[in-house]
Amino acid sequence: ATPRRRCGCRPGHRRRARRLTSTPRCADRSPQRIGTPVAAAELYMANELYPVAILIDELKNEDIQLRLNSIRRLSTIAVALGPQRSRDELIPFLNESIDDEDEVLLALAEELGNFVEYVGGPAYARVLLMPLETLAAVEETVVRDKAVESLNKVAEQLAPEHLLHDFVALIRRLAQGDWFTSRISACGLFAVAYARLPAATKAEMRTAFAQLSRDDTPMVRRAASANLGKLAAVVYKAGE
Repeated sequence: ATPRRRCGCRPGHRRRARRLTSTPRCADRSPQRIGTPVAAAELYMANELYPVAILIDELKNEDIQLRLNSIRRLSTIAVALGPQRSRDELIPFLNESIDDEDEVLLALAEELGNFVEYVGGPAYARVLLMPLETLAAVEETVVRDKAVESLNKVAEQLAPEHLLHDFVALIRRLAQGDWFTSRISACGLFAVAYARLPAATKAEMRTAFAQLSRDDTPMVRRAASANLGKLAAVVYKAGE
């Protein structure tokens, strides 16, 4: 079967990208939105945020090098937008306009792993799970691996209630995914969460991991085997 890509519904499907508001909201200026056919540069020609507008516009440029440049400077965009608008607009925009180019996906997966401070800190870190979950199910192995690495970084900073409800739910979805790519990624997420979960959820996680170790797809079983040591270490440390 062909693995999920991009929006996670079916291969090759492109969601219509959310339009990202880039003009500051103020009393004498109504919000405008970036997106075709309006270029970001036209909105900020005389404004100090002009460079940020260019970066936002380049997120959807056809030139891969411009897109990469913008992705690698997502922190600059986020600082200019502020934590709330980064959560409400930038992150959904990125999730809905994820590019098919593996280089761009890899850069995005890496950046999001260091993005907690830009969305308001650990209390809001769960908003980063959505795009990283999408990236964890793509076809390219290096992108999935980087997404799993970033998910582990974010999980370490999640509030306990968000770890239990949001991160565990993410593991369930990936572990039960139709495409083997998502199940491979799930194998690398159990250890980081295990120690901070209640007993009943720990038992569920052990059962889910055991099922992955017996998956019909050899690559999933291989991923479970590769991550068994990490999970076994935290289980042992917890006295279980």
